[in-house]
Amino acid sequence: MKGSCKNDRLRGMDFKKHNEEVARLWKAYGDRKPYRVPIILGLNSRYFFKNKDANPQGLDFQEYMEDPDVMIGTLLRFARWSKFNVLQDQELGLPDKWYVSVDFQNFYDAAWLGCPVVYMKGEVPDTRPVFQDCPEKVMENGYPDPFGGLMQKVQEYYEHFKACAEMETFLDRPIEVSPPWCALGYDGPMTAACSLFSPSFVCTAMAAEPERLQTLLGFINEAIIRRMKAWRDRLGVQYPVDGWGCADDSVALISLKMYREHILPHHRKLYDTFATLKERSIHLCGDASRHFPVLRDELHIASFDTGFPIDFGKIRRELGPDIRINGGPHVEFLRTATPEQVYEGTREILQSGVLEGGLFVLREGNNLAPGTPLENTEAMYRAGRDFGVLNEPKGN
Repeated sequence: MKGSCKNDRLRGMDFKKHNEEVARLWKAYGDRKPYRVPIILGLNSRYFFKNKDANPQGLDFQEYMEDPDVMIGTLLRFARWSKFNVLQDQELGLPDKWYVSVDFQNFYDAAWLGCPVVYMKGEVPDTRPVFQDCPEKVMENGYPDPFGGLMQKVQEYYEHFKACAEMETFLDRPIEVSPPWCALGYDGPMTAACSLFSPSFVCTAMAAEPERLQTLLGFINEAIIRRMKAWRDRLGVQYPVDGWGCADDSVALISLKMYREHILPHHRKLYDTFATLKERSIHLCGDASRHFPVLRDELHIASFDTGFPIDFGKIRRELGPDIRINGGPHVEFLRTATPEQVYEGTREILQSGVLEGGLFVLREGNNLAPGTPLENTEAMYRAGRDFGVLNEPKGN
């Protein structure tokens, strides 16, 4: 089969049949008439780097980040490997077109605001909280240039990717370069503040120096909003839009009272800038479920992408049947359990009551960990098909 290799796990699969079913499945879900739970996996490049089958050369993140040719070539190889090896309700097999985007992981906010990037052997790159001794130094030069610092490198890589896509194909298929999410996206004001100043400073300042912290959070939020708007304007990306969402994983560290007082106003400004009121979403790792009702009521969030640990039956009861929920077995369980344990754990989630209303997407909670056996993700997929059936699709 064109594009496949003899060692591909899904070699011999009827991709055409699979992809037609997936298209019907997602259309039904989008129309709020789901007949089965969609099943997906969050596949970050970190998963592929530590997979010897996907990365036989043993490439590391520093090589990947410091050469745009290495980055785009690696992204394409990882995309091919995924489409012929990872079973999920996404298009599989050789696609009509390959999509790539500049990938600077989750350090982009802090790095653009002045933190140094650190490459740790065998790990995802991160930043050092260089402003923890004097947080106000982040503001001393005013708002950063939206296209300066790390974003200048993002722009250079983006232009290089586009030039490559104009001249080359991959496995005889065209390449399309998506706008760089690391310029247009945002991991959230509290998460950015924790990266810049350290979590201990942020949490302590909430209680001891709230006005000081609000000044810092206000600066961070406004700076990143300006950057996101500038990049959208340059690239012709519309805003506000339906279905827009962001993340802020660090809110899992704080109480509901602290969230309302210190973070909610910044989230409100962010959503009011980039999102219409229709189908707003948010990604929150960790156990942030205590915040979900407030996010629904105050920010009109209609879709929650969850981490772990999560009581799915409880959040369905609290949020009601009309809210979209994404989630599933937590990533360490998926990495270390047996396929039989994964199948059973997935069954328990699907029978928890979370399927009421049908607006549930089964996925790992959250972002597939390096070293996770594909036997385990396939066990989750089987359980999803066995216990996630809602109604039979008409005409099938």
